Amino acid sequence: MKKYLISLQVGFFLAFRQIKRASIGTTVLIIFIMTLTFLNLVVVNGILVGLLTGSYEQFRDRYSGDILITPQERIANIEKSQTLVSLAKSLGGVEAVSARTVVSGKIRADLGQNPSGKESPNENGGSVVGIDPEDEEKVTGLSDLVLEGKALEPGDEGYILVGASLIKEYSNFADANFPGFTILRGVKVGDKVRLTINGSQNGSAVQISKELIVKGIIKSKVDQVSQRSFVLDSELRKLTQNIDLNVQEIAIKTSVPDTGEILFALKSQTDLSKVRVQTYKEAIPSFLRDIESTFGVLGNVIGGIALVVASITIFIVIFINAVTRRKYIGILKGIGISARAIETAYIFQAIFYGLTGSILGFGLVFLFLKPYFDQNPLDFPFSDGILAASVSGSLARAGVLMLITLLAGFIPARIIVKKNTLDSILGR
Repeated sequence: MKKYLISLQVGFFLAFRQIKRASIGTTVLIIFIMTLTFLNLVVVNGILVGLLTGSYEQFRDRYSGDILITPQERIANIEKSQTLVSLAKSLGGVEAVSARTVVSGKIRADLGQNPSGKESPNENGGSVVGIDPEDEEKVTGLSDLVLEGKALEPGDEGYILVGASLIKEYSNFADANFPGFTILRGVKVGDKVRLTINGSQNGSAVQISKELIVKGIIKSKVDQVSQRSFVLDSELRKLTQNIDLNVQEIAIKTSVPDTGEILFALKSQTDLSKVRVQTYKEAIPSFLRDIESTFGVLGNVIGGIALVVASITIFIVIFINAVTRRKYIGILKGIGISARAIETAYIFQAIFYGLTGSILGFGLVFLFLKPYFDQNPLDFPFSDGILAASVSGSLARAGVLMLITLLAGFIPARIIVKKNTLDSILGR
């Protein structure tokens, strides 16, 4: 044990002298490379994952709330909706609840004009959502998404908010050319449009139409918002003659991070074969989860390449250093310095480069880059991208970098030290 301790002490002393006498420019360059490698490991993966993290946050903040209740597939609505809404509002930790009536409808613009020839009608089909403006504002802040015009207010019968994705001048799908795909053209705030939905009269299914005024255009990076139109829930119930007050979505915003007790209370009062009670993470569309997995793999691949580059760099630096100092190494061995102590010296050098680069990279990430991206997220079509980097995850990547650096320093030192002492001294 004492022999190993002496080797460590001697190795540390030799490494300190060599780093102290090394070229400052070379030392700075190596540390700079290690810092960039750390940033590559953390930042690239963090940006890729952060794109989806930002999308998840938008999904929660602008659509689902912390908990989303919807009917199971092939079920028309949430049974006993008002009972569930009352229960949710009575639970501790629930901040706001928005019950939404969702129906399929068709919006037609250019009223009084008939399309000529093969020109398609200026209309678009999609989901129409009936909301209580005050409840919806508390859950999703819908008024913040108004691109032009104004948000709905209580008593705004005869008005409609149209999603930007439904209007050519605002849509990301303006140039899409799919069979049967149509999009509204030239719709502006103040225009009259005709809303047509499926309803019932005297027990028979009929189409019900009503002319509405476009009060505002809303734009969101969440498709479930930007591809919908919004009217007052009271007006939509009148059109559909919905007398049981059952709805199709209930979004719940909580003020507590752990929603376990709230979920349990809601699930215990519902028939889970007919109703889904999900956290926002569970309600996120599966394609976003698939993208997250793909981005995670891509980030790891890019980080792996950076590790290889860094390890090769350290290997070359240590190897050249050891080769050029081969005579010096032979003299050290000749005066009784153990091969283990010499190898340890080069390992300490590699650790110094890796550790210094990781510390600088860690500081850059958490003192500058992460706060910057939190305040200035990257503007992508489907999310506001942030830097998704955690202290624990970054420490794990730093540990991997240190391990690779250690091996890259040990191997070339081992190769040189194993050479015959006399040959090393004589340069043979």
